[in-house]
Amino acid sequence: MARTVAHVIVDALKELGVRHVFGVVGDALNPLTDAIRTTEDLEWIGCRHEEAAAFAASAQSQLSDTLGVCAGTVGPGSVHLLNGLYDAAKSRTPVLAICGQVPLAEIGSDYFQEVDNDLLFRDVAVYRATVSSPDQMPRMLESAVRAAVTQGGVAVLTVPGDLGDRELGEDRPTRFALAAPRTRPEDPALLEAAGLLNSASRVTLLVGRGARGARTEVLRAAELLAAPMVLTLKAKEGFEGDNPFQVGQTGLIGNPAAAHALDSGDALLMLGTDFPYRDWYPTGCKVVQVDARAEHLGRRVPVDVGLAGDVGATLRALLPLLEEAPDRTHLDGARDRFAHWEEGQQRLADPGHEHRRTGRLRAALDNRDHEIRPEALAAAVDRYADEDAVFTSDTGMATVWLSRFVSMRGSRRLVGSYNLGSMANAMPQALGAQLWAPDRQVVAFCGDGGLGMLLGDLMTIRTYGLPVKLIVFDNRRLGMVKLEQEQAGLPEFGTRLDNPDFAAVATALGLTGIRVTDPAELHDSVRRAFETPGPVLLDVLTNPEEVAVPGKPTVAQGWGFAIAKVKEILPGRED
Repeated sequence: MARTVAHVIVDALKELGVRHVFGVVGDALNPLTDAIRTTEDLEWIGCRHEEAAAFAASAQSQLSDTLGVCAGTVGPGSVHLLNGLYDAAKSRTPVLAICGQVPLAEIGSDYFQEVDNDLLFRDVAVYRATVSSPDQMPRMLESAVRAAVTQGGVAVLTVPGDLGDRELGEDRPTRFALAAPRTRPEDPALLEAAGLLNSASRVTLLVGRGARGARTEVLRAAELLAAPMVLTLKAKEGFEGDNPFQVGQTGLIGNPAAAHALDSGDALLMLGTDFPYRDWYPTGCKVVQVDARAEHLGRRVPVDVGLAGDVGATLRALLPLLEEAPDRTHLDGARDRFAHWEEGQQRLADPGHEHRRTGRLRAALDNRDHEIRPEALAAAVDRYADEDAVFTSDTGMATVWLSRFVSMRGSRRLVGSYNLGSMANAMPQALGAQLWAPDRQVVAFCGDGGLGMLLGDLMTIRTYGLPVKLIVFDNRRLGMVKLEQEQAGLPEFGTRLDNPDFAAVATALGLTGIRVTDPAELHDSVRRAFETPGPVLLDVLTNPEEVAVPGKPTVAQGWGFAIAKVKEILPGRED
């Protein structure tokens, strides 16, 4: 007996090792979900919002380096997937989205809920197609999966509601052929790169996620070149722990040691990074860039030697050509600056620490209500979290505090919307992460704005009994937007959030809710959250006036901040 279209899809997903399909059920998906119901080792995870489903699938894909799968039914159900799918696309991780469609005969008639999925997903997907005949399977499915995996992106397969339960005319096993090549540049390009690096006296490394599989080779390059290693946020995982060369991140969330290491070098070696912020790149130095995607070479900063190839394979060929640097002053100076900055950050993480401010702005800037410092909260989480914990973080100030106070030591993992920069990603990504690793601790750094946006999927966490630990930085603000406004000289506007007691909401939904308002209770509360079985939401009231100073603060930013504070103190007195 021939299989149905739905069973071909489900059998193939099981063969590929997919364990979960995230989505919201609907009539056009009924053949698919019924096939999942009767298949062992593949589970349907019913979310409350399709955006959360796509974020969860994206997180699983990033953590496992395999295919993530989500599903949305006709029209609105598929539309809701878009933001999470854009996150997967920008993260270059393979995700298959299975979308429902109106009956085949009704396509093009402006039928109830009809949406042109092939048009809708045109920008986000490396592959998109609508199944119009059972005889297109499994060929069309193979093409979708192959495109997603080999190109590192989103594939969208649309299945009309009356096609999923139809049998194939000629059934055959699926064949995917997903072997990935490992390429490296030709020898002349390697010799040119080696000559440039050997002739430089102060080399700095900028290392991204694309170098994650080549840690040994990257550390050896830093050793030979006596080069400080600046990490992108996505390279914290894999390169931050046990690394005598790293000096943290650059950019707005970075530190002055990393910024100085970049600006004071006479050569920059970029490894597996497409760091997008051009203002933070050094000028007047030679640049060598290694990236698996040739189209990335030189698009952020002018490159003297571009090496298109796998970072590990390229470095293995390049390392024998490098000479050992005779002078370690550049590296030692950068590491000393970094250690000094870290000492200052640890003082900020002291729950009892307060800035001493004087002058007319004091009333606006002092933490007069003794609210909890977000630095102290992040540092406490770092202290009590497991050495193999999986962290997620919402875009905004939650990511700043994670970047600065949580160390990716041991076998810790990190996922966030670090390319798309979406709100509301941390909780649904933690949901996917916990299902991927049920025996590991999963910790979500949630902004109060982000959590409120997809609050309904707390019920998904409860339904599946996922022991996720949700750490809510509850400053009653869209904190990053507030900071951006004030740096531009604008008074805070539209950023205040009328939050509920999130711990009480969690308790009402069947989770353990813990609310912290007293700095003296912070460490005990964080410890209790980690020791409590099952899902826990830790709602911590943090100081909304806390400022994260960038690695290279400018006079314009400081002046703008001062002007904004005066406007906030004297509303209506713009003169």
